[in-house]
Amino acid sequence: MSSVQLAHDPYNLIIAGVGGQGNVLASRVVGNMLSRKGLTITIGETFGGSQRGGSVMSHLRISDRHYYSPQIPKGKAHMILGLEPTETIRVLVNYGNPDVRAVCNMRPIHPVQVISGELGYPSLDDVRNWVRELSRESWFIDATDTALTMGAPILGNVIMVGALAGLGELPMDEADFEQVMAMTMTPDKVALNLKAYEKGKEMIAS
Repeated sequence: MSSVQLAHDPYNLIIAGVGGQGNVLASRVVGNMLSRKGLTITIGETFGGSQRGGSVMSHLRISDRHYYSPQIPKGKAHMILGLEPTETIRVLVNYGNPDVRAVCNMRPIHPVQVISGELGYPSLDDVRNWVRELSRESWFIDATDTALTMGAPILGNVIMVGALAGLGELPMDEADFEQVMAMTMTPDKVALNLKAYEKGKEMIAS
C-alpha cells in the first residue's frame, strides 16, 4: 500500500485524442511516474477505426490499494486529459459527471469527413463553452502550438502530461518524469522532453 493519499480511490483518469498524437505514450509515462510512488495502475485502451486519425482513449485507474478493471465505468471519470478538442467533448459526454475536471489541448485535428466537407467542425469558442458546461473545472492550453515552437509537434502530449502534473492532484514530479524518460531516451531527448513537461506546468499555472 502506498503512503500517497489520493482524492479518490480509484482515481479515474482518461487521456483522449486521435491516432498519431502520442496518446498511448502519454498514458505509459503517467502510469510509470505514478508507479514509482508505489501506486497501483491499471491501463486500458480503446482505438477507433484507424490507427492514425481514429479516436484513441486510455483509461488509467490509480489506487493505493487494489487493481481495478481497466475500463472506467460510464460517468465515473475524475479527470479528462484531452489531446484534441472534439475528443475531449466526446469523452466528457460519456464519462463525465458534475465533478469531473478537464484539460483540453486546443489544436483541432480534422477527420476526413470534415476535410471533405461532409461534416462541420465546431468553433473553438463553442468547444470551450461545451467543455465548461460538461465539467466542474476546465483548462484550455495550446499544447500543440507550443510544441511546434519547440520544433517537435509530437511533444504536445508531453506538454499535456506536464499540465496534468501542474494541477497537483496526482503525485507527479520532475525527478520521476526524468527517470521514466531516461529509460527509453538519450540524454539530449530527455532534456527536450523535460523542457516540454515544464512548459506544460507553466501553462496550467498561468
